[in-house]
Amino acid sequence: MDRNVKELAKRLLNEGYDDLPPREQKILSRMAKRIAISENINDRFHENLTFGQRTADQVAAFGGSWAFIILFAIILAVWVLLNVWLLPRVDAFDPYPFIFLNLILSMLAAVQAPVIMMSQNRQAAKDRVEIAHDYEVNLKAELEIMSLHDKLDQLRAEHLEIIMKVQGEQMEELRRLTKNL
Repeated sequence: MDRNVKELAKRLLNEGYDDLPPREQKILSRMAKRIAISENINDRFHENLTFGQRTADQVAAFGGSWAFIILFAIILAVWVLLNVWLLPRVDAFDPYPFIFLNLILSMLAAVQAPVIMMSQNRQAAKDRVEIAHDYEVNLKAELEIMSLHDKLDQLRAEHLEIIMKVQGEQMEELRRLTKNL
């Protein structure tokens, strides 16, 4: 294990590297190597979707849209108009109380609900991956800020040391000058 990583763990987290969970070890290792930790979770997640999962997402996206609601309202209106006003003269295929329409609606709901739930479950899984990734990015950013604070404190201490040394030299010079007067 790189000595730099162990020093980072001790300095920034006040713990030994081996005592940290694997996620924090990964973050510290990447931080020590100056490797970015952020990535596009959407691309990685969508690459692993099967055809059925992508189809379920598309069905859920369409089923939860205004286009679906408007199209569905138009189809229902046409169905009712055909069976109440136009076809009774000939012989309506689904007369009032629209038993066949109720069967179709029930089947649509029976199929659409699980498909939407599959899509929501996948979205929840994706959200969990994003949350874990956000945690890693935030932790790395926090550790980097802490590291920068340490560096600034060190620079300030060195700068103050130089100022004190110069001031001491100036005081000595002033004493020497006042002695000569």
